[in-house]
Amino acid sequence: MINPTEVNSLIRLLDDPDGEIFDHVHQKLLSYGSEAIAYLEQAWEQAFDPIQQERIANLVHEIQFGIVKNDLQLWYHGGAFDLLQGILIINRYQYPDLDEQKVINQIESIKRDIWMQMINDGSPAEQIKLMNHVFYNIYGFSGNTSNHLDPQNSYLSQVLETKRGNQISLAIIYSIVAQKLDIPVYGVNLPQHFILAYMDESRESEFEGGVLFYINAFNKGFIFGRRDVDMFLKQLKLKFDRHFYEPCSNADIIKRVLRNLISAYENLGSAEKVAELTELLIIMDGPPGGYRVPVSQNV
Repeated sequence: MINPTEVNSLIRLLDDPDGEIFDHVHQKLLSYGSEAIAYLEQAWEQAFDPIQQERIANLVHEIQFGIVKNDLQLWYHGGAFDLLQGILIINRYQYPDLDEQKVINQIESIKRDIWMQMINDGSPAEQIKLMNHVFYNIYGFSGNTSNHLDPQNSYLSQVLETKRGNQISLAIIYSIVAQKLDIPVYGVNLPQHFILAYMDESRESEFEGGVLFYINAFNKGFIFGRRDVDMFLKQLKLKFDRHFYEPCSNADIIKRVLRNLISAYENLGSAEKVAELTELLIIMDGPPGGYRVPVSQNV
């Protein structure tokens, strides 16, 4: 437990003109971590000096960013098993005070509405047709074609609120809901696009890798086949690589979200955010493993 009197005394010294004193106070407050945030936010509301306000705001962000880095590292090195947890950590970068239970409840609501209409012995195509009806017709999700480079397209909470997103954010929500319903739909890291694969392990083959068909979450859940992927890659003049056809890892999905955000903030000229998101990407470029999409191949 931290001493409130000591913390408040340190906060009052944040506007000290002496650089050494400021550095000492800054490091001390930083060491308290999340416990100091409430005191800092209260002090910010009461502060009249713009320099002190700015220093308090920067310190709060620094603490919160440190928490995001730590959470992402734990998720990644812990096996990156839960995609929803991973994308919530990225969401936390921009929205650290968000009630994440609200986001989880929104996902559960979509799942429940699909489940209530689900036919137990429905074919894979019938399952996806039903999912598409609820996801796109009832909930109104669609691709943000008018402002595709907006970074908000990559933040889960915003996509759930506005029902607008890019290829990968819509695919993430779609696949999370599908997997909660035991429908085997997983992300495929296609260059310049992100699609979903409906898996059927009983049809395992050398090249198809058990993929029954593909789904375009950006285009109202449109179903297509392997030949369409062949044609797309041919247009891009890319050679065959089985990673373009098969599901990728959750870690690769989150890396791609980070690359999209880096590209979006570069477009806006937000150098500080680009630098911080690059730090998050470096955390996930640790132990090798899995296919990595080049930075230029953004969704």
